[in-house]
Amino acid sequence: MQNSDAMALTAGLLAAAGGLTQRIHEGVVARGFEGVRPAHGFAFTRLAPDGATVTDLAAHLGMTKQAASQLVEELHRKGYVERRPHPADARARLVVLTEAGWACTRAAEEAAAEAVSAWVDVLGEDGVRALADGLLRVAPGGPIRPAW
Repeated sequence: MQNSDAMALTAGLLAAAGGLTQRIHEGVVARGFEGVRPAHGFAFTRLAPDGATVTDLAAHLGMTKQAASQLVEELHRKGYVERRPHPADARARLVVLTEAGWACTRAAEEAAAEAVSAWVDVLGEDGVRALADGLLRVAPGGPIRPAW
């Protein structure tokens, strides 16, 4: 692959990711979840399904523990997360989604499905399936985080 081809692919992937993030965010807000930001959604992906410590969340999001603590405090004030005793570490607290956090996560899943369905119009169902298969081979389960 030529450098210019690699740069075009990179630009396309980044533009698609940015557009997808924006469409999901707009879909979440349209479903009544005011006051959420895309960064909250990236945190929710780590907190679901079993919760995480602030340290785990910081590592997942690529931020300092202090920044992750502030994010958790914001989500707690908004009612999306709660802190519980950690089942295996008495010194740590586990941050878990509340019912409102789970509802917001479901809204994001619905918005993501709508956004991706628009890609079928451009690529066709087989094209979207091939894109998904290829991306999952290239990035099989890495952290889903913003590009701060």
